[in-house]
Amino acid sequence: MDLSGKVAVVTGGGRGLGRAYATALAAAGAAVVVNDVDADAAHEVAAAITAEGERAAVVVAPVGTSEVAQRLVDTAVAEFGRLDVMVTNAGILRDRVLWKMSDEDFDDVVRVHLRGTFTCARAAAIRMREQGGGRLVLVGSPAGQRGNFGQTNYAAAKAGIAAMARTWAMELARSRITVNAIVPIAATEMTKTIPAFTEAIGEAERTGAPLPAWLRHDEGFGTPEDAAALVVYLASDAAEGVTGQAIGIGGDKLSLWSHPSEKTVAYSEGGWIADEIADSWATGIGAEPETYGIPAPQRVS
Repeated sequence: MDLSGKVAVVTGGGRGLGRAYATALAAAGAAVVVNDVDADAAHEVAAAITAEGERAAVVVAPVGTSEVAQRLVDTAVAEFGRLDVMVTNAGILRDRVLWKMSDEDFDDVVRVHLRGTFTCARAAAIRMREQGGGRLVLVGSPAGQRGNFGQTNYAAAKAGIAAMARTWAMELARSRITVNAIVPIAATEMTKTIPAFTEAIGEAERTGAPLPAWLRHDEGFGTPEDAAALVVYLASDAAEGVTGQAIGIGGDKLSLWSHPSEKTVAYSEGGWIADEIADSWATGIGAEPETYGIPAPQRVS
């Protein structure tokens, strides 16, 4: 996949998935602006890219504000002349169950994930409309698709990101800007503390062996590098007709997530009263209720 001549911004590009996205885009030929709050990590990624003969710049700043978003776009244009791809990857966790979650826990996560995606995408879209096209790649999560225990803030933000992708795909279609949400599952600092995965990830880190097949295939859980191929594809000319989608990737698995839709419907002439809903629920639209939450991993030996 040849991205020569294209310019990308990757937020949260200093480590984990962001680092994998940045290095994969660069390896495909794109110039990359690496953003992170960790200056050492961001510069390390940029140095690794330039050591391979590719181009990189660094912006050390926390996403969330319009000023930082504009700085990312301006840096891409000043350093490399244009902006073709915005990957909104930056994120933090402040996990708490609902009754223990503080205002600060909620606001911090929403500011980075949801507002950070909004401000960066808006600044990028303005520039891309002037140029005649571009790619917005928004990073979602299974938690945003299904909910997850202890992650009110994170799940809400990631669900909002998927909704923004669908909305912006409509709004930006005439400007030849595609917008997609990706749903990666990979071994990162955010995920390796999940009890079901801890042992396998720890073993892989200690020995250098690949993650076991039950994780890679059955759970679709792999390395950050596994997830980077989707970002490269969506940044390419080959994906010019792909927009408004939520696409999952992890380990050996690639998937297309469905959008929310009416599953079953029922009608009552003149409208419904509460007693009628109660009487018909179990045999009507509630006969097969939807599941919720991320399914627990099922290890296959």
